[in-house]
Amino acid sequence: MKVLGLHINCEVWWVYRKGPFRIVAINLGSTSTKIAIYEDETPLYEGVKRHSYEELAKVGQNINEQHIFRYLHVRELLTTSGVDLSNLSAVVARGGLFKPVEGGVYLVNERVLQDAIVGVQGNHISNVAVLVAKDIAERYGVPCFFVDPPCVDELEPIARFSGVPELPRTSIFHALNLRAVARRVAKDKNTSVEYLNLILAHLGGGISVAASRAGRFIDVTNALEEGPFSPERAGSVPVLKLVELCYSGRFTKEEIKQRLVGKGGLVAYLGTNDISEVEKRALSGDGEAELILKAMAYQIAKEIGSMSCALSGKVDYIVLTGGIAHSTLVTASIIERVQWIAETLVYPGEEELRALVEGALRVLRGEETPKLYE
Repeated sequence: MKVLGLHINCEVWWVYRKGPFRIVAINLGSTSTKIAIYEDETPLYEGVKRHSYEELAKVGQNINEQHIFRYLHVRELLTTSGVDLSNLSAVVARGGLFKPVEGGVYLVNERVLQDAIVGVQGNHISNVAVLVAKDIAERYGVPCFFVDPPCVDELEPIARFSGVPELPRTSIFHALNLRAVARRVAKDKNTSVEYLNLILAHLGGGISVAASRAGRFIDVTNALEEGPFSPERAGSVPVLKLVELCYSGRFTKEEIKQRLVGKGGLVAYLGTNDISEVEKRALSGDGEAELILKAMAYQIAKEIGSMSCALSGKVDYIVLTGGIAHSTLVTASIIERVQWIAETLVYPGEEELRALVEGALRVLRGEETPKLYE
């Protein structure tokens, strides 16, 4: 189908005259490469490649090495799909740890690619996703977008203070899934997110708890360094004891970082990040597993209570989502402690690929103007 090229601030993107729109969505995880192909809201193919730690160790963490490695796997998945991509409309990826941005759909431009390589707020596999997506988009001559990256920052000024001027609080959280779930809640309640005050908790390998007022995330727990401990992350820790640990000579800088992100939380306590395994152990009489699982739920509930203060107690719904929301032991423990605040809704799992596609569709249909990353 012929397309109309538009120039915005010297960047080119393409608006299709009409649908249906065929879209490739790419979402890279630390140990997985996931893609989906949709035609409008209909999934045509979803594929995933799992990567062992041994395989990834051979590749290394260098962003260029990961770029090539992940690109080849995405190409393999696209070929395996058997879907005709000659009429592809767009490619969309989850964004990375770029400069702080408002939520929304962004055009992938050269500035995005440069910051993805540099790792402005850290080197994360989601940085690689936009590089791979851009490669695929250029191959087919279609626009490339990213949607609600982890660096979405809509914090109110009052929420940025930490108590140490050199260490301001920053916003890094599961923005893509939380905003998509907020939209689902609004739709299910026959309203719009602009009319809701929500506390949303993404419960996964990392945990984010966010206060959403009228569709903006006015305060969030930084999923890399704050909030509850999670299957793989330590969350907030006693800072003076952490300082002592850093200078004890027992660990290198990288080892300390791994203790906090990657080898913290359930991994540190129980040797696994598998919630279903921990839940089975707890239900079979393992008292330690039960206590630690409930401790995680307790910390999540406390963070939800904290976010209710950010909304001045005016909370319409509390929303639990992410893979851990499948665990009735965890969700029941949380709900028991927060039910006095507001009704709790559970949307288990995460649909990040669908959320990416929905973002691209809003732009292609003219319902939303893509933002430019400056």
